[in-house]
Amino acid sequence: MGAAQSKLPEPVVEERLTERLHALKVEESGIEAEQDYVYVNDQRAPQIMYSPTISINAAQQWEKELMEDPKNRLALSALSSNDTASILTQRSTTIADAQTFNVKIDLEGAPITNQHSSGRCWLFAATNVFRVAVMRRHNLKEFQLSQAYLFFWDKLEKANYFLEQILDTAGEDLEGRLVQRLLESPVGDGGQWDMAANLVEKYGLVPQSLYPDSYNAMNSRSMSSLITTKLREDALELRKLSSDPAKARSSLGGIKDNMMKEIHLILTLMLGPPPNPNKEMTWDFYNKDDKFSSVKITPLNFAKELSSKASVNANAGTDIHELFSLVNDPRNEYGQLLSVSRLGNVVGLRPVRYVNVDMGVIKKACISMLEKDLPVFFGSDVGKFSNRTSGIMDTDLIDYELGFNVRLGLSKAGRLMTGESQMTHAMVLTAVHVIDGKPLRWRVQNSWGDKAGTDGWFVMSDKWMDEFVYQAVVDPRFVSKDIRDVLNKEPKMLPLWDPMGALA
Repeated sequence: MGAAQSKLPEPVVEERLTERLHALKVEESGIEAEQDYVYVNDQRAPQIMYSPTISINAAQQWEKELMEDPKNRLALSALSSNDTASILTQRSTTIADAQTFNVKIDLEGAPITNQHSSGRCWLFAATNVFRVAVMRRHNLKEFQLSQAYLFFWDKLEKANYFLEQILDTAGEDLEGRLVQRLLESPVGDGGQWDMAANLVEKYGLVPQSLYPDSYNAMNSRSMSSLITTKLREDALELRKLSSDPAKARSSLGGIKDNMMKEIHLILTLMLGPPPNPNKEMTWDFYNKDDKFSSVKITPLNFAKELSSKASVNANAGTDIHELFSLVNDPRNEYGQLLSVSRLGNVVGLRPVRYVNVDMGVIKKACISMLEKDLPVFFGSDVGKFSNRTSGIMDTDLIDYELGFNVRLGLSKAGRLMTGESQMTHAMVLTAVHVIDGKPLRWRVQNSWGDKAGTDGWFVMSDKWMDEFVYQAVVDPRFVSKDIRDVLNKEPKMLPLWDPMGALA
């Protein structure tokens, strides 16, 4: 009585437990159990026998219970015969994610670009940002920079970077995680903003009309596969030579040079000889007023011109070469500089660096840039809750819980920790819709041609941005001094296999 909890008499408890144990019969590792458990003293349910195997009886019982629900029978008919995403797409979301925005840059850049069957999105996103500055400087209606030009030099530089890493890790176990990671993708198509900046710094920029895409630039798999095979062969040879105490690393220079000469041969024959970065090129064009112009300039000076006073003034006061990366990685402390060990492309130039901040800082900087008519390079996990045909990226787009009665509850940090998500694609922001000071949706310029999305344009909900955008490249003017100062700190080095090392 009173505050004390009532208890069953001990003989009754024993009798009930005996009956319960008889009910818990295990058949072929399956367990049949009633739902009315008896609790004693500590109120814990009795332990059910654990089995590491799957019981056939249990699976049959699950199926029986599943098919008893009419909703599941309807779901079976729909989901087994159609694309899951299309069946579970929410019409209300597609209507809400309209291509209308109240903050939009005046010159978004045209035409819509197409990376075709290649992983060059980061080069397309970077050149789509760079081209706006060029178009303003030269009063152009449409313009493209040569993505293939940077692609050529990136492949060559990555091959050299890889061989240097192989020499540097010659004492590491060949089957260890580090060396195997290096061997996994020596010259993958992907990259990061800092890697694009390195290429522009060393080789400059070229109009696409002077170095257009070849077949192998648009369809890069065979070329990349051939180069990868050759570099893996070279890696084993360098490791073997490095194991000889009589062979100093400096003495391997000639051998490595011959290896690089072969890679250069493959690239030249498959992509075509690129313009010389130091040799003057002639670029003829009509501006948007249909006035003819002819510019004679080297690729390096063409790029450096974007830092000239005239170009900076034409580009809303922004020097395109000073942009830097903000990232949102909730696994790591905010206000911290992050870098990835052994990730890069050009030996001796800048490493890949990110200033880690919360999404509020990233969004504020992006909105500030768009208000100043500046496009924004960003990196995201494009395959999640998105539709290529409609061009919609929205966490409410596909209702998996409706179809399967299964809730997906991983946090952004959880997705990074488990390999569920990482940066897979780079694109460009050109507009945002803001209500009561808060962003609702964003306009995205993709590089999948004008047949994807709305004539090549995508729309991203703000909730999707929170969950699946990891990076934005911004002008230092649009972040606080505290954030700018982080660039002067020593970075926290992440291992090469960290998801922040993913190349978009």
